[in-house]
This record gives sequence, structure tokens and C-alpha cells, in this order.
Amino acid sequence: MLGRCPVCGAWGTYEEEVVESNQKSVFRSQKSAGKPQRLQDVVATEEMRINMHNGEFNRVLGGGLVPGSLVLLGGEPGIGKSTLALQVLMQQGERKTFYASGEESAQQLKLRAERIAGNAENLYISAETSLERILEQVKELEPEIVVIDSIQTIGTEAIDASIGSLSQVRECAARILEFAKTRNIPFIIIGHINKEGALAGPKVLEHIVDTVLQFEGDQQYVYRILRAQKNRFGSTSELGIYEMQQDGLREVTNPSELLLSTAREGLSGIAIAAAVEGVRPFLIEVQALVSSAAYGTPQRSSTGFDGRRLNMLLAVLEKRVGFKLLQKDVFLNIAGGLRVQDPAIDLAVLAAVLSSNMDIALDAGTCLCGEVGLAGEIRPVNRIEQRIQEAQKLGFRRILIPAEQLERLDARKAGIEVVGVKKVTDAFRLLIKP
Repeated sequence: MLGRCPVCGAWGTYEEEVVESNQKSVFRSQKSAGKPQRLQDVVATEEMRINMHNGEFNRVLGGGLVPGSLVLLGGEPGIGKSTLALQVLMQQGERKTFYASGEESAQQLKLRAERIAGNAENLYISAETSLERILEQVKELEPEIVVIDSIQTIGTEAIDASIGSLSQVRECAARILEFAKTRNIPFIIIGHINKEGALAGPKVLEHIVDTVLQFEGDQQYVYRILRAQKNRFGSTSELGIYEMQQDGLREVTNPSELLLSTAREGLSGIAIAAAVEGVRPFLIEVQALVSSAAYGTPQRSSTGFDGRRLNMLLAVLEKRVGFKLLQKDVFLNIAGGLRVQDPAIDLAVLAAVLSSNMDIALDAGTCLCGEVGLAGEIRPVNRIEQRIQEAQKLGFRRILIPAEQLERLDARKAGIEVVGVKKVTDAFRLLIKP
């Protein structure tokens, strides 16, 4: 270090200044406006979006992919993350896209692409694990969309750590985010799932990206669900449904027709619920089986439904209705492998359990929606008009809804018999007639 200036001869006149590169200054200028401004003076413009030519993918993203955004796509091994990402790129037509894979070779990607129906003319691929080389290839190609598969298989030379470690994943995600913002290129990075079912890597990875998409489903079923756990540019309540086929993933535009069984008439333990995910209504089949407990402690098992909520509903059934289930096993299943979080299916769950317990089949032309409170009351639910329209469209003759919401509806315009119920006991009297 120099303590004396060689020009003027003075001591202690040197000052340290930090010189930033143009790339970092551009990135900082895009993240902040510099000087504080009043909120009312800020001009808000609608985000430009890229049409992905995939209705379900666009729905979950909030209308399309935002340029310069960073999207994290996570899911269990073998669920179809790579297939979905590659298929979306092959649906872009004349738009130039780039797929960088650290898990598969170019030959493996070619074989996968041949099984998927799409146009691969403007799709460029690279089997690379170095982040620096991937970003150099992006600079040369200048694609409009980039997919990196996966974030745990690439590394940067700036950190002396093994690929897949926490520091590598964190640094690579930060570098990709900076590159995406400065170049205004959207990136989709694929992430693995750990044993606990969460995205592998540090939690800060989810804070870095703009959107976190979860691709889930039971591998024993053909249906796959795409959800948004975080979305800076749209809602997180939307749902995309796909059907896994030999030639890739097919969009399910009308899930109600596929999720309902045609052979349910005359079978006990089956009730139809009118559910809503985001703004999409669909009807699902709730199946229940109640049998005498083979062991001392009765079992409570649910698939696709919260087990703790099932225990709460069974307690309501015993306390408010008077059905004793203490010495009986209760099994609940949401048909199709779906995982539903809508509380409006509570009434259908109780109806299915009651039907199985009494071994009496419910009316196949009736569907239900309503949240059940601890006092046994039927509470209002959202988007009741859309639920009624979906039931009418699929040919149901009657739908049971909360009585409070029936007062605000014009039932004559529904095209279906709409019945309001205040309590669980009122619904059971209508469903099970002597």
C-alpha cells in the first residue's frame, strides 16, 4: 500500500473507492429507482408476458412468463419435471429456446424429445455442468427462454465447493438471477425434492427466485398437478392439471369429467364435492370406507385430504349427529390422486363417511359443497356461483349449499335444484331418506 502521494508528496491522502462493474450497476438500477419517490407519482405499467402456448402452464404463472424472471420448478424424482420443461420449450414455435442439462447427455435429451409431440427446430440443448460455460452459451445464442436442469447439478468456479452443496446452489441461483435481470431473459431452473418433501437446498433459494412451482402427483396415477407456492407476478391459488401419456403431458382442460367415475351409482361411501382451486371449479369424488376395527386402536387414514381435519370432522359427526365411530376404522380417499385443500368439501367428506357407515348409497345426481364448523353448522364458501354452474354443466340434478348463501342467489337461473342447509343434520335428512 502507498502511504505517500508520489505527485504532491503528502502523507495519508489516499482514499479507497469501490468501483463496480457496469453489469452490477445495471442490475442495481433495475432493482431500485435511485431516489425515493412518492407512491402516487410512480407510473405502474402492466408486466409484459410471454405466451407459453400451454394453457395450464400459463394459468399457474398468472398469464404467461415474465421476461427477466427466475422460475423454480420442483418435484419428486420421476414425476415429470424435465418432461414438462422440455415440452414447454418445444411448444414455442419460432421462438429460440435453450435447454441446459447437467443430468442427461445430448443423446438422452434427443430420445426424450422424440417421444414428445412438438417442434424442436429452434430448440438448442447443451449437456453442461459449469455455470460459466452455460452463461457464455446463452450470451452467444441469445435465446428468449432458458431452462437449467437442474440447479443441484451445476456449479460455479467462483466457489471452492462440491457441486450440489448449499454454497454452490445459493451462489449459482444468485448468479442466474443477476444474469436474468440484466439480460431480460427468463430462466426456468429445476430443483430436486429432499426426503421431507421440500425443495432441496437452502431456504434462501426460494427467496431468490420470483416464482416457485411445485409439480406433484402419485406415480401410480396418470394425473399431475402444477401449483404455485410463490409468485411475484400472479396468484398462488391457481392449479394446473396434466395427464401423463406416452407422448408427454396432456393438458386437462375439463378435470371434472375425468375425475368422476361413471360406475358410482348404487355404491355406498361415495359423495361428489364441488371444489374450487384458484378460480377453477371442478367436481371431485370423495370415497370413504368405515369398518369395524380389527385391532384395539381404530385407524384413521386419508389420501389427498388433511388427516387432522378428518379427525375434526369425525368428532363433529359423533358429537353433533350422534354416530359412534370410536371402535371403527375410517379410510378416506380423494379419487384421481388429487390433494385438495378446499374446506368446501367438508360436507361431502361427512356424507361419504355416513354413507359407508350405514351402507346406504347416496343419490348419484346430487353434489355438495359447504364448510363444516365445530358446532355442526354449514358455513359459507367462496365462488358459489361457479360451483353451481359446474354441477349444472355436468348434468347433476341437485346441489346442497350453505343456506346463508342461498338467500343471496337467484336459484331459478341456476338450471339445477339448489337446496340450502344450515346444519349437518339437515343435509343428512335430505341425503338419506327412509
